[in-house]
Amino acid sequence: MHNLVIDIGNTYSKLAIFEQKELIYFQQLERVEEQNLLQLITEYRIENSTVSSVSNQIENLEALLNVHTNYIRFSTKITGKIKNYYESPETLGLDRWAKVVAAHCLYNGDHTLMIDAGTCITYDVLTANDEYFGGSISLGLNMRFKALNHYTGRLPLVEWDKTEAEIEEGTNTNKAIKRGVLQGALNEIEGFIALEHKKNKNLKVVMTGGDSVFLTKQLKNSIFAAQITHEPYLVLKGLNEVITL
Repeated sequence: MHNLVIDIGNTYSKLAIFEQKELIYFQQLERVEEQNLLQLITEYRIENSTVSSVSNQIENLEALLNVHTNYIRFSTKITGKIKNYYESPETLGLDRWAKVVAAHCLYNGDHTLMIDAGTCITYDVLTANDEYFGGSISLGLNMRFKALNHYTGRLPLVEWDKTEAEIEEGTNTNKAIKRGVLQGALNEIEGFIALEHKKNKNLKVVMTGGDSVFLTKQLKNSIFAAQITHEPYLVLKGLNEVITL
């Protein structure tokens, strides 16, 4: 059985095909094209599909998937055994909920903090008892760089290379901005981890999102390093699990 899952984010869309629970195809693209989808559906003989999108304007995509696959509309109403105590589930981002579903299925029984470092940095917790109360939303790294440039008169928009191995000292204005943004985000992340660690010493931390590779490397010397796992396909794996809930 082949499942097609699509995660439409603020910056990029991600598309994956699973055979049961095994990821066999992945593609990141700026826009989901109908012709590309039809080709994949035919080539891989897709049976089931689902979509997570930051936008509500996906009627055409849903119509296509409805015709050619067994389309499962993903929403926060799909809970399985998860107890959702979020006060406004209708406003909860589907990508955030997909991560909660993934944590339930992949790390069942662990008190799990999911940190998604993308356009925004989000923090979501699923307790060991499969309870979800919510989380936090913060500015992503690129958003922080842009905010410093936009809301000040003289600070430049600093370009940041995600492959840089370490954070330099702030010996000039550009480096000071980079250090402030990157080290500030790391301090924030460690702070959230510390808060959850106080509640549960067996905390599992799962990093995902476009900036998670850099951030995970920077956290390798953290006191919480042994508890941190990098999972780049967390949302997609959660969407695949939705099909079987």
